Amino acid sequence: MISDEIKDMREGKAAEEDTCPMTENVAEKNRKKVLQLPPKARRFCAFLVGVVFFLSGVLKLMDPVGTGLIMDEYYKFFHAGFLSFSAKTAGIVLAFVETMSGVALITGVWRRFTAYVVSCFLGGFTLLTILLLIFNPEMDCGCFGEAIHLTHFQSFLKNVVLCLLTFAAFWPFKSFGRNKRRKYVSFSLVSVAVLALMLYSILYNPLVDFTDFRPGIRLSAADVHGGSADDIYDAVFVYEKDGVQDRFSLEELPDSTWTYVRTETVTKAGAQEDLMPMLSFSDRSGQYQDRLATEGSVLCVTIYQPAKVSPEKWQRLSVFVEDAITTGFRPIILVPATPDMMDSILSEAGVDANSMLRFDEIMYFADFKTVISVNRSNCGITYFHRGYLVKKWPYSSIPDYADLAELASGDATETLLVSDTAGNLTFQGFLLYSFAVMLLL
Repeated sequence: MISDEIKDMREGKAAEEDTCPMTENVAEKNRKKVLQLPPKARRFCAFLVGVVFFLSGVLKLMDPVGTGLIMDEYYKFFHAGFLSFSAKTAGIVLAFVETMSGVALITGVWRRFTAYVVSCFLGGFTLLTILLLIFNPEMDCGCFGEAIHLTHFQSFLKNVVLCLLTFAAFWPFKSFGRNKRRKYVSFSLVSVAVLALMLYSILYNPLVDFTDFRPGIRLSAADVHGGSADDIYDAVFVYEKDGVQDRFSLEELPDSTWTYVRTETVTKAGAQEDLMPMLSFSDRSGQYQDRLATEGSVLCVTIYQPAKVSPEKWQRLSVFVEDAITTGFRPIILVPATPDMMDSILSEAGVDANSMLRFDEIMYFADFKTVISVNRSNCGITYFHRGYLVKKWPYSSIPDYADLAELASGDATETLLVSDTAGNLTFQGFLLYSFAVMLLL
């Protein structure tokens, strides 16, 4: 009897222990542990997201003007065109935050804060790509600048994958682990390199050019498939009035109540374009003069914002034009405007009669997209030799007479190889340095 009672007491105690709250908490914790990946797997997922963020941000930081154009397209998509003045600055700031988020993910510093920042970024990007997928506007997402172009659907899929990786890396937003202290040093060293790249890109042209007009490409000749450029392209001038935009030909420009917006070059119906990029520009009469860029040695001055060129810059360009002619080059000036607008701009800038006459002789008119693709610097110089794009200079580094004389006496192919290789090697060195410091230090 006594042994039976003791046995019943033991079984009752065991039953109470099975239903103990502490036991339930342990079981619940074990179930929660199953829902998250092991620490190393979580860090690997965070590393993958970090690499995408870092490369995406760097490619946009390397081309601030292009990033500003992408930002401006988003402003227009959301009917916030009045913010266009801030497009370049906003684009640079967002690209910098994206880049540094990638550095933080790869090095593993400030993990909790970085997790929330990256999650917010991806949430916003994914929502944006859903809107682009629904409304399908004629614009590029700009995820990787000019380097990689994705369709709206591809951009959406990319963000979905990144969201899944982010969820796997951060869920349940705790127990992120601790990084080694030296990782703060590697984060700082890479931050300095990123800042240096950003400042260089703002002051000069991109180290690597991903546009259609990059060093080494050959321009399509003026006569394509037996015809002329006039048989393939039309110049269209976009004007705005009372918030409504309309397109006009050169022969039928509107009255002064309309405001000029931009110039576009459109392909005529039934015309076929060459695979090589065509630098299309017309003279005052509207006749295309594309051949000029493919004959001999040409120095092309591209001014995509002529209204913002100061009198001092016009004077410096005048000196450059005379030096170019003296050293044997053919200078041409490309602007996205109408002849009447340029006459007004030059007059208001106080350009003297002789310089104005010289500008008038070599000034041609193209669409905004073409002009800003040829050279990212307003008043930048681009060197073409027999149709090949050899080298670009920003306005801050315009070659003087001695430079032009040396350029004229040298070999164009050697100039191309030296200038293009230098930029590529510098960018590759930046990437190698950044990943070596982030991974090995």
